[in-house]
Amino acid sequence: MSAFSKYMTPMLAAFLVALAVVLGSPARAGDEDQGGTFLTSFPDNDVYQVSVYGDGFAEGLLAGLIAAFGPDIRLNIQRQVTPFSGIGLGDFDAKVATLEKAIAAQPLNIAIVMVGEDDRMSFRGPDGKRLPVGGDAWLAEYTRRVDRLMRAFKSKNAGVYWVGLPNLARSDANELAQKMNDVIRERAYLNGYKYIDAYQGFTDENGAYSSYGPDLEGAIRLLRLRDGVNFTDAGNRKLAHFVEKELRPDLIQAKANRNIPLLGAEAEQAKINPDNAVKTPAPSSPVAQKPEAASHAPVVRGASLDGSLPSAAGDGTGDQKADNGRITLKMIGNNGREESQTVEIVRPAIPASVVTLMARREGSGQRGDLLVDQIAGGLTLMSSISPAGNKDRGRLSPTQAPYFRLLVKGERLQPKAGRADDVTWPPKPDTTSQSKPAEVPGRG
Repeated sequence: MSAFSKYMTPMLAAFLVALAVVLGSPARAGDEDQGGTFLTSFPDNDVYQVSVYGDGFAEGLLAGLIAAFGPDIRLNIQRQVTPFSGIGLGDFDAKVATLEKAIAAQPLNIAIVMVGEDDRMSFRGPDGKRLPVGGDAWLAEYTRRVDRLMRAFKSKNAGVYWVGLPNLARSDANELAQKMNDVIRERAYLNGYKYIDAYQGFTDENGAYSSYGPDLEGAIRLLRLRDGVNFTDAGNRKLAHFVEKELRPDLIQAKANRNIPLLGAEAEQAKINPDNAVKTPAPSSPVAQKPEAASHAPVVRGASLDGSLPSAAGDGTGDQKADNGRITLKMIGNNGREESQTVEIVRPAIPASVVTLMARREGSGQRGDLLVDQIAGGLTLMSSISPAGNKDRGRLSPTQAPYFRLLVKGERLQPKAGRADDVTWPPKPDTTSQSKPAEVPGRG
């Protein structure tokens, strides 16, 4: 084997190992694929079940979350923290097993975790030896335990928001907290969770620890307790704000994803999304038809063989009566509260003379092209493009008209020679102008 081959073989092996690690690592849940969201779009009863997990940090965080999302009917926040603490204790594995049982026993769509208040301690490694705090072996064991704790939430397939550690007053504790945050951030990414940075939001202008800082309204308040670790009520509300900034956009995106129009019959749509399925109007609805009026309802038919339009429903004189109505839609706004919106449906009366005239004009020849587009709210918009006059009938499809090709399809039209948008070089002579150059009068 040549020296070059001996040199390249280890490099190639290292490259293949790195490629396998990259391809084998799970995708982060926050990196949404096409049509995907971090949160499920269809929670049970349209309410997301939210639980908070952790130690003393989580207790204060829960109070801030309740203040932030109290009136939001989309969320059902459990009022008690599911406790978990002591990553460095000897009974860590037993505590994780207990936590897994608690997670499996409760409905869960959103998990918010903050733990690490008392984890800056020495603990024993797999061989039973006590590891020095902050050392390489300590960080390796801490990484293993954090990863084990994160995997406990995999069974529910919930959206997990993992809050990192804040800055601390003691410099040595603060330095260790940053190392722990590096581990939490990395493992959250690899497990598909969202990492919430709680460190930068409680520093002063120099990036150092400060007990005081601006609250959500901009007023300078006391945010940290005297122990240099925990938060005041104002600090807990600000801590919850960083979770809120990530959670609210995810709720909006999940709602937008469920508003995609569904295909299928009414029964099929009801199985997938009962609220957004196309339903038959209730008897009390203004747009609902009474049984005795069903035989007089207007029916849409295609053109007859001779090209004439079918007669519209009317009173026997040929006039098409007005058919106005309204529907009320109930939806949840971006603020999480239920809103009602009334939509007027206007179908004006059309005289028989107009109906006859339109039937005569559209009786033969090309009828135009029908365009169909899906719009928000599960509605379908249909419009017809017809030729402007009789001279264009049968010659050019409306979808081939210049304005349609340019404004709808986005095609670039070829400019005419000599026009302002003609940038060909050398320029071609203007053959469109009928004017002749002015004659230069002779001198004499």
